[in-house]
Amino acid sequence: MASPRLLRRCLFAALSAALVATAAIGPAQADAAGGVTAAAVTFSDTFDGPAGSAVDSSKWQIETGDNVNNHERQYYTSGNKNAALDGQGHLVITARRENPADYQCWYGTCQYTSARLNTSGKFTAQYGHVEARMKIPRGQGMWPAFWMLGTPVNWPDSGEIDVMENVGFEPSTVHGTIHGPGYSGSGGIGAGYTLPNGQAFADAFHTFAVDWAPDSITWSVDGNVYQRRTPADLGGKTWVFNKPFFLILNLAVGGYWPGDPDGSTQFPQQLVVDSVSVTTGDTATGGAIRGLAGKCVDVAGANSANGTPVQLYDCNGTAAQQWTVGADGTLRALGKCLDVVDNGTADRSKVQLWDCTGGPNQRWALPAAHDIVNPQANKCLDVTDNNSANGTRLQIWTCAGTANQKWTVG
Repeated sequence: MASPRLLRRCLFAALSAALVATAAIGPAQADAAGGVTAAAVTFSDTFDGPAGSAVDSSKWQIETGDNVNNHERQYYTSGNKNAALDGQGHLVITARRENPADYQCWYGTCQYTSARLNTSGKFTAQYGHVEARMKIPRGQGMWPAFWMLGTPVNWPDSGEIDVMENVGFEPSTVHGTIHGPGYSGSGGIGAGYTLPNGQAFADAFHTFAVDWAPDSITWSVDGNVYQRRTPADLGGKTWVFNKPFFLILNLAVGGYWPGDPDGSTQFPQQLVVDSVSVTTGDTATGGAIRGLAGKCVDVAGANSANGTPVQLYDCNGTAAQQWTVGADGTLRALGKCLDVVDNGTADRSKVQLWDCTGGPNQRWALPAAHDIVNPQANKCLDVTDNNSANGTRLQIWTCAGTANQKWTVG
């Protein structure tokens, strides 16, 4: 029997291929035949390869050296010494205590080695959905991060988006932050997300993401939105997040923020990365989905709470009507997913906004015929009772090719 992980990877690959061939959400362009074509997934790495091999050099480059600015304690090594595939579809970044140490850091002889990877010169994104599924290390002094830097780098003026940072003394909390001119370092603007019931992020894989538009950045953990930042949050300072940024993955040891490891910290420690993907396109904020009477798929009241109805409404260009496609085949607005209520497959099953879970009730395909199909139910997104009034709830229904099941994207 295939492992659950293998099945998930096969499904991911199949959905990605289908989306590249037929999907058109965030952004969409019509082809000559009236269908829709767009390659939504612009960067993806699922780290498949033999155990011990280095990362794909066409996607990542390895940084080397120490980090004087943050007074970190590690030396980043080249090759696969501290960053290697595990043969199970993961990248493993390992921090080791080195004794004796062979590397020179800002403070003298380094005590630790680790790794830092980036996509500079290989891939940049400007807007879209950026995510990584990872299991972080544990222990005092550990500082894993998934983040982005603006190009060309002239920090802090060029900008920094921290998708996820964790410091080991906060095992249940991660942070998302933006840095720019006048709001850098400890003055960065952000917030934390804490798991309930004392759970630790090191105990399981979690998905860390941002949805990035020209005038907003929204952070989520496992589909749960926990903050949104706009130019209004900067107090008159400059918003510098309208340019290409590249991706960075690293595991630091020590530094001003986390402090140094102590006697409680066990080595080696590992940041295990399952996947990294970026969904982006030619339009910055996603795209509207227009249907019956020229009206739009809309999140009622622009409310991002779980269970908010998804309805038909006059097109107004708000965030409640801006939809992007996830690498997993989801349709996303306000940081959450278009979801069939209670995993329903019957006619008249309503749709709603819900935390992104990757479940089959949140997967959608968009053929050239302009249907939006939930493959699990093999049914189409449908305007209830062919009613074009504002506020009419959307549902799934047996595909019939009728006007209340036809959608135009963009």
